[in-house]
Amino acid sequence: MPTYDTGVRRVLLVLPSATYRAPDFLDAAARLGAEVVVGSEHRQALSESMGDRAVTLTLSQPRMAADQIERLAERAPLDAIVAVDDGGTRAAAEAARRLGLRGNDPDAVARARDKSAMREAFAAAGVAQPEWHLGGDPGQVGFPCVVKPLTLSGSQGVIRADTHEEAVAAAERIRAILGEPDAELLFERFVPGDELAVEALLDDGRLEVLAVFDKPDPLDGPYFEETIYVTPSRKPPALLERVERATAEAAAALGLSEGPVHAEMRVGPDGGLTMLELAARSIGGLCSRSLRFGLGVSLEEVILRHALGLPPHHLRREELASGVMMLPIARAGVLREVRMVDEARAVPGIAGLEISIARGRPVEPLPEGDRYLGFLFAKADTPEQVEAALRKAHALLEVDID
Repeated sequence: MPTYDTGVRRVLLVLPSATYRAPDFLDAAARLGAEVVVGSEHRQALSESMGDRAVTLTLSQPRMAADQIERLAERAPLDAIVAVDDGGTRAAAEAARRLGLRGNDPDAVARARDKSAMREAFAAAGVAQPEWHLGGDPGQVGFPCVVKPLTLSGSQGVIRADTHEEAVAAAERIRAILGEPDAELLFERFVPGDELAVEALLDDGRLEVLAVFDKPDPLDGPYFEETIYVTPSRKPPALLERVERATAEAAAALGLSEGPVHAEMRVGPDGGLTMLELAARSIGGLCSRSLRFGLGVSLEEVILRHALGLPPHHLRREELASGVMMLPIARAGVLREVRMVDEARAVPGIAGLEISIARGRPVEPLPEGDRYLGFLFAKADTPEQVEAALRKAHALLEVDID
């Protein structure tokens, strides 16, 4: 049996196979000098040589996955467990509880993963949220309404309906996406207004807001494909204080106490806040690359520091405004080419461009699709300059889909 240097911290990264984020977390762990154990649903290509630094986890069954993590920890003790995306949060929470590591109550994470349980928890705590109804007659919440699956993320399967007929059709379409003809669905009254996203970190129940993002493009449906995020928010300071309080109240309502949270809310025409969702994870895709703290510290490093019990380091966001654009997929087909990439990268203010789908691969827009074409990043002196750079660079790209 191998021996391990007790002076080296070991962190298990729970990485669903579809995640974009493995390289950024691995880089952050390397900066901290932490040894990484990779856990995912499928056997790693290098698992033979990695030994106990790779483990296959049954993430669809969180308790079974926690059993697998426990057996790993018996051979090679762990100092932290971090779930990179939604798919691993429940297994990570259950395993952390059993091993006495920093983490959330598994029941709290389960509430964050189930939209109906989330709504019930918010209702019990008095958190402002859309009027909602589980299954049955969508007319109970009125129109327009939004029809949602209970567990998918990233706006997949989320459809607005303006009439009863549209709601019935949306429900059939969502059940087809799920492959479950009898799946329960959530019906919510559509809430008009500007949408904000909050990135925050919980430490023993205390919420530290890391960034508030404006979403300048209207998200009115019928599908809710997100595009531009820009921080710092241009909303008034008094409103942002209420946003912070609302995020803390929503996290507490779910029972979350440790680690990253990502919240989505709307600001109504009257200035009222409505909590849409709060996830027990950090921002998805490659969007975290739009955030840097102190002297270039990544969001992933902030998360790993917290999980390992290291002192917080440079939690103040950099001075420059920054943003990301999730590149939309215009239609279903096969991606043949993305042209004008160099020209888009040359736009003043653009800090990076990643095309995350390879040529020759199938692409599909929301609500069936579950990923974006890629990610554009920008930095500038003001949020307005960031938004303008993202729009200009995106306009240059020529996407060829058969």
